Amino acid sequence: MRLRQYYAAVRPAFTLIELLVVIAIIGVMVGLLLPAVQAAREAARRTSCSNNLMQLGLAVHNFEFSMEHLPTGVVNPDGPIRNEEIGQHVSWTVPLLPYIERTVVYRAFDQAAGAYDPVNRDVRSLNIPILECPSFYSSSAQEPYSNYAGCHDGSETPIDETNNGLMFLNSKIRYHEIVDGSSHTILFGELLPTESELGWLSGTRATLRNASSINLQVPSTSSAPARWPRVVGQSVDPGSLTVGGFGSLHPGGANFVFADGSSRFLSESISSDLLRQYGDRADEELMEGEY
Repeated sequence: MRLRQYYAAVRPAFTLIELLVVIAIIGVMVGLLLPAVQAAREAARRTSCSNNLMQLGLAVHNFEFSMEHLPTGVVNPDGPIRNEEIGQHVSWTVPLLPYIERTVVYRAFDQAAGAYDPVNRDVRSLNIPILECPSFYSSSAQEPYSNYAGCHDGSETPIDETNNGLMFLNSKIRYHEIVDGSSHTILFGELLPTESELGWLSGTRATLRNASSINLQVPSTSSAPARWPRVVGQSVDPGSLTVGGFGSLHPGGANFVFADGSSRFLSESISSDLLRQYGDRADEELMEGEY
């Protein structure tokens, strides 16, 4: 009788083995859930990035309606453009400011003085959110950067007046000059800023790139190109004429907007010939396949 009463008074509880099994199950469920959450967050960031590019594409169209030509890639008395703080180097980002609701910033900028003059220091230090990709988390750049670059050429070549892209030195491209068609010509693409970036005002490789690669290092004479590090872009020496291709922190490729305003995600494994054709406004070559 006493033994029955003793067992009736004992409270039921988990054994140690049962507790460990429950903890293990919870751990597995969390482990399965976290990658899905991260993937969902990256998908949202990628969509937000694509929206930024579409807004820039719309701004370019509004600019073209007003000026009857695309924004100039970089304004400078002469070329080619070097990666250094010497020159006027006014980027395409400046004439687009009124079309992305930054008229006050545009009026505060002295274009004649150039991108690096102290009189434009306050403007240069501003962050422009529409120019920043949500997936890019580095804060090591010396100047507020742009994650988006105009396409100046279909291959690796210095920024100059003879480029075959849509935005280059003193360019004023009109839509009838896009012989290959606006839906087959890159307007903007993503870039990975470097630690020594010259900022979003600078019409150097900081805001201009070519269609030589996606997520690849810039060409090097010492070794073959390798994958971009997934933290920050590959830097080049000050004064270099090297520009480099596009890149992003999105897995597998980068977002682009074409001259017709359409936004596309191009794979980093895209054919180099096809990518080159997308960067050249008038190569007049037949395209084999699409992105």
